[in-house]
This record gives sequence, structure tokens and C-alpha cells, in this order.
Amino acid sequence: MNIFLTGSTGFLGGKLIKNLLQDKQNEVYILVRNVEKAERLRDSMQLADQGRIHIFQGDITFPHAGLSGEDLEWLTGKIDAVYHLAALVKFDLDLRDELFATNYDGTKHILELAEYLGVKKFYYVSTAYTVGKRTKGVEKLYPTDGEFHNPYEESKVKSEHLVYSYRDKMDVSIFRPAIIVGDSKTGEADSQFTLYGFMRALAVFKRKTERRNGERTYRLVAAKNGTSNLVPVDYVADILSLAPLKARPDKIYHITNPDPPENIELLRKLKEALPFENLSVVENADQYELDEDEMKLNSLIEVFKVYLAGALTFEDHNTQELIAGTDIAHLEMSDETIEMIIRAGSGENSGKLIV
Repeated sequence: MNIFLTGSTGFLGGKLIKNLLQDKQNEVYILVRNVEKAERLRDSMQLADQGRIHIFQGDITFPHAGLSGEDLEWLTGKIDAVYHLAALVKFDLDLRDELFATNYDGTKHILELAEYLGVKKFYYVSTAYTVGKRTKGVEKLYPTDGEFHNPYEESKVKSEHLVYSYRDKMDVSIFRPAIIVGDSKTGEADSQFTLYGFMRALAVFKRKTERRNGERTYRLVAAKNGTSNLVPVDYVADILSLAPLKARPDKIYHITNPDPPENIELLRKLKEALPFENLSVVENADQYELDEDEMKLNSLIEVFKVYLAGALTFEDHNTQELIAGTDIAHLEMSDETIEMIIRAGSGENSGKLIV
């Protein structure tokens, strides 16, 4: 197949491309803003595969992704499927306009491009957290007027509806990963978002305070029995790579963890990896008078706290059906795997976080 991807130089994109190239008949076309970064990605692949990676400079925030007329003419009628991975993953309330410009308008531009090129299959990578303030995730569209924690969630829900509106023009499928973390075998990661952004915030706070306050304890407000739905990047890439052969039109696939770690256990592992032993977790801030430093700590991680606050569950019946009969096993993420991923992400023995 001829497969077109956005977000190909991101955390997940490189893993997915490597999977897609395992079928020696596939050709991969990648849309990038930074050509040099794309060339480095291409050069990191096996020499025999590099010639099957084709780089196109563009930007999803522009109509037709900013592709030149010559590129549009060359691609028309050649592309079998589009993966749309590119997104802005930030949770700040004041970034609403920027989030919608990238996540919603960007999706609209890629859908319009896919239609223009005559593409038959469109795979949209969304997020499991389109669930918003519900406590259970289902493999169906959520209403656009639901309750959301932040504009990121809202932008992805509305983008999903936009994708579905193209069902009469091409086959569309939606994939919803939860919190993507490092490789389950190596721990390799290059993300500055989600778990790694949280780890970075804790590390920065630790460095700023340990010199002047010694070994005093700092309180972090979080639901101890809440859970963090971590999924390894290789599991996500493996499931996405099944799409051209097995994804069904109009289906939504959760790529989630059926047995996610509890926050109290995850935070214990983080404390050990950073190390930040003088960190404690309290559940109800109203019962405590946080001092100035503790208020700074909790404000640093404010955008992540909604994902530490509850025990969400996710259906993944469609995904289990998708992987049935393949060599991809339903996710079982052991404590040892989580610890290894956290140690790798904390830059163990290097004193700095991976970026």
C-alpha cells in the first residue's frame, strides 16, 4: 500500500513507520514541517527501507496541509490510506485557540486533502480521554457538548465528529490511545508530554527546593486509589499497524490498559526513580494547609492533576476483535515493565530527564 502519515516524526510516528515498512511492498509518504528531522528519521531506518520513505514538507494548519501544487498533482490517485497522528498535546486552558487550530482545523485540512487525493481509508489517532468527565470509556462517539477537563479533550471530541462526517467519502476508523509511555521492551521514550511532563515538573521542583530546605516533606494532592492508564508506545504502534488490513469502517478502537497502576503505586515508583523520597501524597487538600512551596508544587502539575483524580475504565472490545488471530497479545503491563519505563524516562544515572 501507499500510506500517507502526519505526525510521523513524533514519539509514536517513528515506531509506526518501522512497523509499516515490515511489509516490503508498502511505501510511506510523510508530511513534515522540519525536513531535516524527517531525514534523520529516515536515515535511522534500515538502509534497504530508506528508499520507501518519501518526505513532503507541509503544515496541517494550512489548507491541503500547505503542499505545493506540484506535490498535490504527484500524490493525487496514488495514496491508499492516511494516518493522521499530528496533534498538539497540551492541557492549558489558555491554549484553547491554538489547540483547536492544530487539532480541529488541522484534522479538517487533512480530511480535505485525503478527499482531494482520492484516498479510500482514513485512520484518525485521537485519545482515550475524549471520555471527559465520565467514569467509563466506551468505543462510541461522545457528544460534543459533554463535560471536559480541558480544551485538548474538547478539540479531540469535535475532531472525531468531523472525521465521522466524512464516512460517505472514505472508510474512517478512530483509534484512542490512553497515556503513551516508553517502549515495553527497552523503555525508550522521547516524549515531553503526559507522564514525562509530570516527571519533569517534579524533578524541576526537587532541584529548586532541596538546596534550601533540606529533607523536609512536600505534599502532593492526588487520589491514591485513582489510576493512570499507561500504554507502551510499541503496543500502540502494533495495533495501529493492523489498520490497513483489519480495521473496520466507522469503528472506534480503544488502545488502553485493562489493569492500570494505582496512582499511589505509580508515585512510589516515580519517587524512587527521580529520586524524590521526601514527597508524600494526600487526597483532600481541604484537610491540610499547604505552605507556599507545596502550593507551588501542586500548581506546577495542575494540568496533569485531573488525570490523577479518578479510576477510569475503558471498554476495548473492538480492539480485542482487531488483534484476534494476530501475534499481538492483549496488554498485560507488569510492575517490572512500569518500573523499567519510569527509570528510562527519568534518565537514570544521567541526572536528567529524556526530552
